[in-house]
Amino acid sequence: MDATLQLLLSTITSFIASKWAFPCFLRISKDKGLVDNPNPRKLQNRPVPVIGGLVVFFGMLCGGLMFDGLQRNQPLEVTQKLTPLLLGAGITLYVGVLDDLSGLKAWQRIVVEVLIMLGLIYGSGMCIDSFHGLFGVNDFSWWVGVPLTVFAGVGIINAYNMVDGVNGLSSGLCILCSVMLGIISCKRADFANAALAFCYGASLYVFFVHNVFGKRTKMFIGDGGTMVMGLMVSWFTICVLSTENNESIGRLALTGRELGLVPMMLSVASVPVFDTLRVMTARIMRGDSPFKADRRHLHHIFIAVGLSHAVTAFNELLFTIVVVLLWFLSFYIGWSVNAQFAVVLVSALALVWGMYFYLNRIVQYNKDSWIRRVSDRTHFGQKKWWIRIQTWVDQERPW
Repeated sequence: MDATLQLLLSTITSFIASKWAFPCFLRISKDKGLVDNPNPRKLQNRPVPVIGGLVVFFGMLCGGLMFDGLQRNQPLEVTQKLTPLLLGAGITLYVGVLDDLSGLKAWQRIVVEVLIMLGLIYGSGMCIDSFHGLFGVNDFSWWVGVPLTVFAGVGIINAYNMVDGVNGLSSGLCILCSVMLGIISCKRADFANAALAFCYGASLYVFFVHNVFGKRTKMFIGDGGTMVMGLMVSWFTICVLSTENNESIGRLALTGRELGLVPMMLSVASVPVFDTLRVMTARIMRGDSPFKADRRHLHHIFIAVGLSHAVTAFNELLFTIVVVLLWFLSFYIGWSVNAQFAVVLVSALALVWGMYFYLNRIVQYNKDSWIRRVSDRTHFGQKKWWIRIQTWVDQERPW
């Protein structure tokens, strides 16, 4: 069977499985009180079910099983290649759900995340052991690669967890990443990882729609879901930057141009990574723990100037697209790997950090800014078209 058809059938399977599972998990969550309650740091005003990560993971597994079953000429491709990731994701989801329901200390989560990353490295036989020409650095020893991979992986996991604070934001960012990484995997002829990315994106889409538009059927992804998101992005980063995949990576650079793999992966995860770097740096400079929760993320400042959740999420998704497009443009016109990295760094800092400082100044000093004057127009809750979509979503019809 053609690989494109296999990917399509697997993606559809994930979508249908998630759509079927969503009302079941929603009902269980409400009946058992598995909800996220409001507090001064959070933006919702009523309890919301918080096990959306289970729905998404269920759908991804169903799609992966379908793809594995369709691999008649290459049996067990998904099982063999992705077993370390799926086991790690299962443990990550379990720990995240525990954190949602009972609360874990930051150090406990970090220890688990480090152990999962080590298991992922040694189970797959891959780590970030090359910069592929960035700053003139190519392959380097695992003595450097393993701690670097653990540090990067734990950082990405926590970045996606911390950015989750607005309806549709973390799931929208990860859907965008899944589509991009699925396309990259297809270009590398790595169809197992492509299936993983597209299946995860399809499962997330079902959750995303209810998270953004649902009222009676709204659900949060939870720490379990966001931690798995970060682990997925970490896995793709390892796959792209590992020297084990040099042959498949070569397929990405058939144009003869220098392909900046590090800038490419950084651009895909630019918003959560750079937002988390700013927040954690600010906490450390104040003498606080870098994991101490506060309301200083980019999405918090968007809300502070009066923008709606939907427009806040859209803006941050747009920032990601802009950074990726700027990276691709720098690659397409033939700039060096270092120049591509500079483009990603400058554009991400300007959009993510620059927008935060600009809006924070408005919040503090300019109460009559044009952004505040137009912010009311971004709240669509009482619009007829929004209510129609909300009513349709709450009826739990298949999409």
